[in-house]
Amino acid sequence: MTETLINSDKDGLEALPDSARRVALLLRERGHAKPVVLLPETGKTSAEAAAGLGCEVAQIAKSILFRRRKDDAPVLVIASGANRVDEKKVEAHVGEVGRADAKFVREMTGYAIGGVCPIGHATRPVTLIDADLFELDSLWAAAGHPHAVFNLSPQELEELTGAPVVDVALRDA
Repeated sequence: MTETLINSDKDGLEALPDSARRVALLLRERGHAKPVVLLPETGKTSAEAAAGLGCEVAQIAKSILFRRRKDDAPVLVIASGANRVDEKKVEAHVGEVGRADAKFVREMTGYAIGGVCPIGHATRPVTLIDADLFELDSLWAAAGHPHAVFNLSPQELEELTGAPVVDVALRDA
C-alpha cells in the first residue's frame, strides 16, 4: 500500500464517508479484522484502484451488477479487475441478464457505481465470484464509496458473500 492511504480502524471510523463507515461496521460485525482504507484518488476503475494501492489490477475484486430479465433481481458478479465478464457464462448460472443503469445499481445495492461493496446491499443480490480471484493471495474490494476499499483473501470473500465460485471470465477464443 502507498503511504497516502488513510487507515480507518475502530477509532477512526468518523473519518470515513457514511457509506464506507456502514461497510466498516458491517465487516467488523462479521469478524473481518482488516480496516477500510481511503484512497487519495478515486478507485472507480480497477486500474485507478490498483494504482492507488500499489497492487496488480488482477487483485481488484470489482463488483459488476446486472439485472436478471425474468424478475428484475440484482445479479452481482465479483470479478478480477483484469477480467472482462462473459455475460453468457453468467447467464448459464442465473438466467438471462441485462445491464443495470446507475439508478438500478443505487436502488438495489445502496451504493454508487464505483463503490459497490460485495456485501451489505439494500436488496440481497444473486452473487457469483470469479474463479480467477482464487489464483491470488490478497484482494481489494470496494467498501461502499469510490475512494474506500478493504483487503481480504479470496476465501474471506467467499465466506462473507456465501456466493459460488465460477468461471465468469471472457476468454479469447
